[in-house]
Amino acid sequence: MSEFQPILLTLPDAQIQPSLAVEVLPYGFTIHKFVVQVDGRTHDIVIGPESPSDHKTQKYTNSIVGRYANRIPVGTHVLERNGFTSHLTTLTNESPEVSLHGGPVGYDALPWTLVTEDSPATLFSATELQRIKALDQSSYSIFRLRSPSGDQGYPGTLLIEAFVGLIAPGKAHLHERSTGSDDVEYSLGSLVLIYRAKLEEPDLVTPVNLTQHWGFNLEASLRDEAPDSLSIKNHILSIKSNHIAELASNSLGTGNYIPATPAHAHDSKAIGHRMPPSGYDDYYLFKEKANSAIPTRVPLSSFTDSSDLVADLLRDSDDKERGTRAEPAVKLASNKSGIKLVFDSNQHGAMFYSNSMSNAAKGARKKIHGGSGVRDNGDAYGPGTAAFIEFHHPLAAFLEPKNKDSEDTLLTSAELYHNYVRCDVLFKATNQADY
Repeated sequence: MSEFQPILLTLPDAQIQPSLAVEVLPYGFTIHKFVVQVDGRTHDIVIGPESPSDHKTQKYTNSIVGRYANRIPVGTHVLERNGFTSHLTTLTNESPEVSLHGGPVGYDALPWTLVTEDSPATLFSATELQRIKALDQSSYSIFRLRSPSGDQGYPGTLLIEAFVGLIAPGKAHLHERSTGSDDVEYSLGSLVLIYRAKLEEPDLVTPVNLTQHWGFNLEASLRDEAPDSLSIKNHILSIKSNHIAELASNSLGTGNYIPATPAHAHDSKAIGHRMPPSGYDDYYLFKEKANSAIPTRVPLSSFTDSSDLVADLLRDSDDKERGTRAEPAVKLASNKSGIKLVFDSNQHGAMFYSNSMSNAAKGARKKIHGGSGVRDNGDAYGPGTAAFIEFHHPLAAFLEPKNKDSEDTLLTSAELYHNYVRCDVLFKATNQADY
């Protein structure tokens, strides 16, 4: 299979008009398309190039990033967790002082392997695989990557398996839609991402902090009806946070978290309201009550065939029992399209980037978003055209002594890494006159 051949995921009940579909590329475990079909319209709610192969040059667009998300100081760092020790030598790529998203050749730029029956997943328990296989076969996939020791300066061979799946909505919301009521907000389904990782060598420790670097625009597919729909300034954003990471002039975190200013208080605020002139590129630390009870690491000694960390993640959106899942931490909505995304995760914060460093002269824009689809044709995505919402643990947390042996973003040979993000897709009918 070509690394640029999209794998289509769909929900099983095709006769229901409101529906979701996702195209995933093995290259970079990239979400190439996230399609929402509702009320006779087709929306692709993630930005990106038209051609799958253009992801090679249009970096960090809906791909996974790793081995470590965000920025780490360039240099050699001593690692220690629970008695395990190693050394990390980070490589420069953003600037002489900064290693970004895992280094010059991160996980976003590598071909991932599709897990099959001939080469089954090994980082999910037998019970978890049974639950996953109970889903419709067309609705999910699992991908694998093996990162060798020394890759981009990181110690230890790391095996990663990543699940991506669509969860059908419950019957209650579909019944509400069948009544024809325009004021009902109902579910179209959910997208779930689960990342697992394990070191293959004994007695080692390595940093791991994975995220999906996906960029959302809930209005861009309305270009024919609303010429200004490429901007996200009217999107309504809520982030359950009142502290953001303090950044140095080189964008590295200082280790301090400062109270959010009104511009960063995203509490059902339009993104464009009080938006800084340079846009947003900030890490938001979630309030404690937004944290999930689902662990981010599990001792391998206690992870058995009966272990189950996915049951609550695969519930349909009408199931009111959240179990160990966190309360929603981020919500993104558009009054123009009527689409709302509701996110929860066991990660302790999220980066919000408003695509402020993008250049419309470089890259390509999807045809469904009004672009030509041609690379470097001058009609790509400019600043303020996407809301990148990247769920991961705090910036370079392993460099802070206060995090020692706790949520330090380090993984030892005795642990299994477990990171999930769930995105529920909701819809509320809008007045077409608003366009």
